[in-house]
Parts: sequence; structure tokens; C-alpha cells
Amino acid sequence: MSLGNQSVKKCHALLPTAGAGSRLGGDLPKQFQELAGRPMLAYAIEAFMQSPLIESIWIGVSPGFVDNPILKTLTKGSKPIHFLPTGGSTRQETVRNTLAEQLKSGISSNDWILVHDAARPGITPELIKKLIASVQDSDVGGLLAVRLADTLKRADLDLAIAGNMPRIEKTIPREHLWQAQTPQMFGLQELHDALQDAIRLEADVTDEASAMELRGVKPLLIEGATRNFKVTHPADWDLMQLLLNSENK
Repeated sequence: MSLGNQSVKKCHALLPTAGAGSRLGGDLPKQFQELAGRPMLAYAIEAFMQSPLIESIWIGVSPGFVDNPILKTLTKGSKPIHFLPTGGSTRQETVRNTLAEQLKSGISSNDWILVHDAARPGITPELIKKLIASVQDSDVGGLLAVRLADTLKRADLDLAIAGNMPRIEKTIPREHLWQAQTPQMFGLQELHDALQDAIRLEADVTDEASAMELRGVKPLLIEGATRNFKVTHPADWDLMQLLLNSENK
């Protein structure tokens, strides 16, 4: 039987980088600040550049940042890399806008898109390979995630005492709880349409998986790694800098 007419789904990386990173501070958005000697965004780009199954890399930036000289320092590598002025007021808008440009570019609407936070410089080619291997034969997509190890407490803000310190309302069982990471891997057209619906409905979606869940999809959870944490606060920055510096020795 000939397989010549069967299309092969390719994989492409998408990094939304239009956020201001205000909680970290600094003159530049955090994804472009120097971390262990390089712009933080460079680490994620390098991981995708080193991943054999990734065909191309697409980066959505704020329209006013697309000509910044910093971006020219991030284009080294053997894969096509596209910086697009597709940044929106929210993460989902930036991803939706960038997906729309991918569709216009001629990429197959059935191809896989791996959406990754620029603020997760701990991603590795090995984790990317694991995600693709686990998801590529599915029809639902999936994401990297880690099981929660800490005991979770729900706060009762109505019982806050002096200094606005909340009290515990109850402890939440962690048996079935996972902490979502990225990349999150879904079909191009399906993810675009899911985000389009979520934006239209003004739904509270904070990642791609939650947009897909609104459509009734139940994405796969793929065991990630602690090192792939998100750099949000100064303490996160310091910890990631220690990790990256130790690996560069």
C-alpha cells in the first residue's frame, strides 16, 4: 500500500513574548533581560533550534519592539526563525495572532504547534522530544506538567486579620493535581479556533490547554521537569541564574 498521499504533521515552535514582565522589574521586558550572560529568550530559542523535529520557530513580539536590535542577536541557528509584530494585550491574543500568521504563511493547518513561555529558559531538547513523542500520535494534544508535591491551602479572605493576612479555609487534596508547564502542543487550526472562541467569549483562559478544554478536549499530561519553572519574581530569576551558571561552567 502506498503512503505517498498521507501528509506528515510537522512541528513548529511558537513563543509569545509581548509581555512586559512588570513583576520582575527592569528597563526591558524580562524575556530580553540578560540572564547568566544571555537574553533570557535565547535559552528557549536554543532548545528548539537543537530539537531535530522542530521545523521552524515563530516569535510574537510587541509591534513597537519588532525592530529592536536585541532580536538580531537571537537569529543564529539552522532553522527558520520569524519575529512577528503580533503581540496583543493578553497572552491568548498574542498566540492567536501569531497562529493566524502561521496559517497565512502556508503551514499546514494540521501541523503541530508547540507554544512555549519565553520565561521558561530551563526547557531542554530532551523535554521537547519527550512531549512530541508522547503527543504526536494522539488527536487531542498535550502539555508538559509536574505533579504537585506541596500541600495546598485555600485561603478564606473574609477572615483576614490585621495586616490583611488571610486564614486557612481548608486543605485541598493534591492527589490529582498537576502544575501546567510549557510547551503545550496542539494542532494549528484547532488551537487557533479554540483561542478565537475563548477571546470572543471573554473566557478566563491562562494557557492553551484551558482554551482547548472549553471545546471539550481533554489534553494529555506529560511529565515535565522541575527545572522548567517559570521565571516570574526576583527569587525565580536568582534561582534560574544559579542553575544556568552551574551548567555553563
